[in-house]
Parts: sequence; C-alpha cells; structure tokens
Amino acid sequence: MKSTLVSAACAATVAAGAAHAGGIERRGDPSQILFEEGNQYLEFSVVHVAPNVSGTNTTPFPVGPTGNITESYQNWAFGYKHELNDKITLAFVLDEPVGADVNYDTAGAFFGGSRAAVDSIAATALMKYQFTDRFSAYGGLKLQGLSGAITVQAAAGTAPNPYTLNVDKDYQLGYLVGAAYEVPEIAMRVALTYESEIEHEFRDNAGNPFKVKTPQSVTLHAQSGIAANTLLFGSIRWREWTEFAVSPSDFAPAPIASGTSDVWTYTLGVGRKFSDKWSGAFSLGYEKDNGDVVGNLSGTDGYWSYGVAAIYQGEGYKITTGVRYIDIGSANTSVASFSDNDAVAVGMKVGWTF
Repeated sequence: MKSTLVSAACAATVAAGAAHAGGIERRGDPSQILFEEGNQYLEFSVVHVAPNVSGTNTTPFPVGPTGNITESYQNWAFGYKHELNDKITLAFVLDEPVGADVNYDTAGAFFGGSRAAVDSIAATALMKYQFTDRFSAYGGLKLQGLSGAITVQAAAGTAPNPYTLNVDKDYQLGYLVGAAYEVPEIAMRVALTYESEIEHEFRDNAGNPFKVKTPQSVTLHAQSGIAANTLLFGSIRWREWTEFAVSPSDFAPAPIASGTSDVWTYTLGVGRKFSDKWSGAFSLGYEKDNGDVVGNLSGTDGYWSYGVAAIYQGEGYKITTGVRYIDIGSANTSVASFSDNDAVAVGMKVGWTF
C-alpha cells in the first residue's frame, strides 16, 4: 500500500472540520503532521461550517422560539514539516483550535439580543525522535491566544441587564507529548497524544481577574491496511470539559458558560486507493448525548457525523476535499429545548511535498 493513501485517508476527517466536537473545540490534535511523507511538507486547509441550532421556549414566559442561534464560520490551518535527518523531524502548526459564534437574534425569544463570540489562534512547535523504524516519541509547545465578546440579556435581577463584556487576546503556553508505534509494511500506526490544559486570565468590567481554561485532552489515533489499497483508520479523543467555565465576578449568579461533562469523540473510517491519482474515504463520527442541562449559549449535546472525502495526488502535491454532515443531538437548557438540528461542513486541504 502506498504512503499517499495512508496520509490522504487520515486527512479525510480533517478536511471536513471538527464542527461541534466537544464544547467550543474546532480542531483536534495538531501532532499528526509529523507523520506526513517527504523530507519537507507544507499544507494549508480551510473549512466552512454552516450549523442550524434552534429551539423552543420551555419556561412559563410568553416568548417565542429561539430561531437559529449559531452562525456560519470558517476555520483555517497552516502546517510545515521538515525532516532534519532519519531520526529527527520538526514541525510547525498555526491554527484556530477553539471558537464560538452564538447569536439569539430572534425578536421575542428568551435571551433575545444575547450573543457571544470566542476567537483563538495557536502556534505549535513540534519535534519527533525516531528511536527505531517502528517506535517514535514526540512533543512540543503551544502558544495560544484567546479572546471573547459577549452580550447577555439576562433575567431581571440576576445580573446587569444587558451584561456586556469584551476581553482582548490573552496569550499563554501549553504543551503536548506523545508516542507512536508503526509497522510500515502494512501501513499500521498507533499514536497516543496528551495535550495540556491552557489557563488564560482576563479581567471583568470591575477590573477583577477571572480565569478560563481550555481543557487537557488525550487522543488515540490508529490506522492499518486491511486489504490491497484499503486502509482502516480511526481515533478516540477525550477532553476534560468539566474544567471549562466563563465566570466573571460581576455576572451573577451562574457562569456565563461552562462545561457539564467530559467529552469523548470517536471517529472510524475507511480509505481506498482507486488509481495512481485518485483515492477516497468515508468516515463516521460520534459524541455521546450526555443528557446534561447545557448552557443557554450552547444548545447542543452530542452528535453523529457522516463524512466523505476525495483525494487527488499530483506530482509533488495532493488536494483533499471533504463534506461532512453532522446530526446534532437534542439538548435542554434552563429555558429552552433544542432538537432536530444539524450542520454541514465543507473543507479543502492542499499539501506539497518537496
């Protein structure tokens, strides 16, 4: 099995994005660029996600449906890998790991006029050391910037109404470490990555400090050839979203946003090489519906996803395009019930080997 199928099939899920995966996560483990083929490898990807998350009021107040509280967004990433020698590989990734765009813009809805935006950027520097042809270890540092803006039309007597807060980007360091075992003859690879939490510090409107954590995670990647020109691949990812909360002291009585359960995300797919130029892949994604009462700026709990990708391999480059449909799980907040929601993600990745 040629290496082009290995890397292309694993790119299938990335090409269609990590829409609605675990809280406000928009991209996963960046370390897998270290395993791309070639002495030098450069890639750029972009994803457009169009979610539809709407609900109906469940409080005794005479207000209407929420309308779609989510906005379409784009997510991009850039990566570069360089093999210094047969033992040491270096890589650099620039991406947007987390984000949110929520808008209760329907007139008459409970929380009508509320909106929230979270923006991030992260620069990750990585190194992999190849101990043998089968075993390697890797690690790196991540510099992450996080900012946000929020307006909440709160219930009377619970907070300043409306409550507005804008925080500029705060940059903090985190790290990741991992190890991999490979059997190149059958295109098998198992890689385990740990990413640390990153704790940001902001100030509320009164000047009081508060902290926001993007949570730690563990990701298991696996792939193996199962027949000629056919690859089975998948991943399991855990994130400690119970540690996530946005809770400025001048907003009361509850946090503006918080995680209610840790999140497990599962992906399983198959890739197939059809010719020297063309390959394809199909993948399934799953997050359990935990049945939690989610935050009023969320409206989602778990999902099923279905993705397809087509990969064109040229001379020294490859182009991966993907489409992913996400069937979003029903969710209840303190004031509304959300159901029958979905999202569509369309993405493209271009990689050059030289």
